Amino acid sequence: MTDFDDTAIERFSTDGFLKIEEAFPRETGERAGALIWERLGLSPDRPQEWTRPVVWLEPSWDGALGEVMHGPRLAAALDLVAGKDRWVPRPVVGMMPIRFPHPEDSGDTGWHIDQNIPGPDGAWGVVTGRSHTFLLLLLFSEVGPDDAPTRIRVGSHRDVARVLEPYGEGGLPFFDSGPILDAATAHRPEALATGSPGDAYICHPFLVHAAQRHRGTRPRFMSQVPMSLRSPLSPGGSTPLDRLTWPC
Repeated sequence: MTDFDDTAIERFSTDGFLKIEEAFPRETGERAGALIWERLGLSPDRPQEWTRPVVWLEPSWDGALGEVMHGPRLAAALDLVAGKDRWVPRPVVGMMPIRFPHPEDSGDTGWHIDQNIPGPDGAWGVVTGRSHTFLLLLLFSEVGPDDAPTRIRVGSHRDVARVLEPYGEGGLPFFDSGPILDAATAHRPEALATGSPGDAYICHPFLVHAAQRHRGTRPRFMSQVPMSLRSPLSPGGSTPLDRLTWPC
């Protein structure tokens, strides 16, 4: 699909994220949702069994969960933001935090950016300006304002670039970075990653975001996908992703 233009690039530049409606067919997203119910061992008709605020499911390439990563519209959007042949195709979606209506906070709702480079021991746990990844959110259910949509601090990617610059390529340990980035971006307006099955959000790796408690009536099905880059972000790069990485 080729209906993306300079307006989409401008939105990504300003906001730090781009919503892609019908990044993959709604029907595929609904079938993916049915597979998620099977993997959970739960039913949409038995809410009394939804006893936890969040259940994390491992990545899967089963059926529709594999199909969503191969759609031409999603690929065109990733090309637009990250550059053609710059991002690494994935055969599988990412981790799936399934959030259920529940009165308790799940304890994982702090503001942060995702780990984006392996640490000295090869394990992930560091955030740095030389990010090797960017974030993709895929929706497999209807997600309204009360359905635990991901919270986004609009434009926060620009603040984070400035905050991370003094730390160089070594970056910050992930759990140390959260309070620092929260304080640096608290002035930013908030948006919600709402939408329908098949919608996607492409997020700059510096976009500060957070989960929240589910206040609706139906679980939220979503996958958060770390998209790998063939080379880390660079101040000399020509893609929208690169151009937004450095303080301006």
